[in-house]
Amino acid sequence: MPLTLSFLGFFDDIGKAALKAVEHEVEWFCLPAGAMLFGEGEPADAFYLLRSGALAAFRNGALGRPNLLGYIRQGEPVGEMSMLEERPHSASVYAMRDSEVVRLPRASFDRIADKHPSLMRELAKMMLRRLRSGPQRGGSEPRVFALISSSPTIDLEYRARALKDALENLGITVAIGGEECAEMPGTKLDEFEHSHDLVFLTAKLGDPLWARRAMGRADRVWLFARSDARPSIPLLPPDPSPAANLKLIDVVLLHHEGVAKAARPQEWMDAVEAARLFHWRQGSTADVLRLARTLAGRSLGLVLSGGGARAYAHIGAMRAFEEAGLQFDFLGGASMGAILAASEALDWTHEEIVERTRDAFVDSNPLSDWHLPVVSLARGDKVDKRLEKHFGEVEIADMRRPFFCVSSNLSDGKPFVHRRGILRHALRASIALPGILPPVVQGDALLVDGAVFTNFPSEQMRAFHRGANVGCDVTRARGVDPKDFVDPPSFFGWVRKHGLGDPPPIASLLMRAATAGTMVDRHESYLKAVDLVALPEIDTDLREWKRFEDTIESGYAAAMRALDEADEETRAKIFV
Repeated sequence: MPLTLSFLGFFDDIGKAALKAVEHEVEWFCLPAGAMLFGEGEPADAFYLLRSGALAAFRNGALGRPNLLGYIRQGEPVGEMSMLEERPHSASVYAMRDSEVVRLPRASFDRIADKHPSLMRELAKMMLRRLRSGPQRGGSEPRVFALISSSPTIDLEYRARALKDALENLGITVAIGGEECAEMPGTKLDEFEHSHDLVFLTAKLGDPLWARRAMGRADRVWLFARSDARPSIPLLPPDPSPAANLKLIDVVLLHHEGVAKAARPQEWMDAVEAARLFHWRQGSTADVLRLARTLAGRSLGLVLSGGGARAYAHIGAMRAFEEAGLQFDFLGGASMGAILAASEALDWTHEEIVERTRDAFVDSNPLSDWHLPVVSLARGDKVDKRLEKHFGEVEIADMRRPFFCVSSNLSDGKPFVHRRGILRHALRASIALPGILPPVVQGDALLVDGAVFTNFPSEQMRAFHRGANVGCDVTRARGVDPKDFVDPPSFFGWVRKHGLGDPPPIASLLMRAATAGTMVDRHESYLKAVDLVALPEIDTDLREWKRFEDTIESGYAAAMRALDEADEETRAKIFV
């Protein structure tokens, strides 16, 4: 007897005859939780429909770990685009829980589509909907979160209710299920999930049976931990769930006033190989709202490009965005943009960012320790001291808001994403322009300026969270004055006229040459990865560290212009 598929919404409009033909051709099978349906790069000789359960698609990602593309829910097809294009699968798909899948081989699809064009029409509609949602936000959002407490002293119900209240203020319905759900059959839990936008399954690690089942139902796991406690190793039960095994896990670190920190936040991340860490400070409404926006897929990221002295424009752009009411939840950047994004992620005020930047780069040139080059024109000692002065020993996991920066790994020819470790060390690698500053050696990696491979790391930001993104990019602005290269003086002639504190034109030449690869057509795709971008119109040379105020104002004007020109759809994405 053929399998009945009429209850799947995909088949609502294909007609009875086409539906019957499909039902006679499909193959049905069960895919256990954690199993792979197909792998990235494998031949696509069929497309699949999810009859029950949940799947998730991953691609080798920009963050150095599998990049979650989206979830596939009941009734949705998967693998159809690769099958129609006759190319290998562009992503790997795993079962997030025990799932029932039907398979329609390509030969059967071609035969039925020739006779029943409605099948191809409905498939095309589904593909267009996914394409319009964007390549990174394609697929369904996470809907079921396992909120797991690492300590019996954490009031998880209070935390869940606080998040629920914040989400409902955004118009999102939330259900909370605790230990009373432990004995619910799967069908009952399915009904529970389908009747709400989001579901929180709350469990304590001290109750391993329910914790394991809650994680097994979850699209993503949020582990709640106390900052005054240390993680046990191992922290999670063995083989906890597909979500945990696929590293779809975040840490929410709870801070209480007057309580000493017992472990570095990075230790909690390492204990569960977490993708992200969030801080929830006692009494902080801002932290609650940031977590709620992230859960809802309405978080906002800020991406800042490299550009030497031209990156001062980012300071003005950030001021304009702040005045407009934008609230950034995730920060990232390359080179000088990384330094300014880190300043924002540390919650420095606009005035503090201006003063610290002036001290570090304007009052005296950090690249003035020139020497006869072996690996670079500058020794880098002054840069190191200024990074230490302003960022100290802060770790990336300590920062108030999630942050990353990029450098370029010359050892493997790929961008290197810094999401852990000492912040100033990551920033030093991100600004190490080849020929200007010495490279940074980290293990087998030889790291130089992030702008060499990725001057505007928007793809990395899209892999970091699932909300909208805003950027400021100074790459297009003219950064080198051709007059400097007409009949140039000798080195000593330059020094006699300008002194050692003013870098010679070779500095601009090396800077521009090092980042030239990011100015080709592919840079346009980086810009498309953000929902709104400010493009300052400035003629500041890459090494004109004294041109401070007017460069800042150019960024402010560009951001205001971008906001004024934004359409209603864009404004709805970035203003929550």
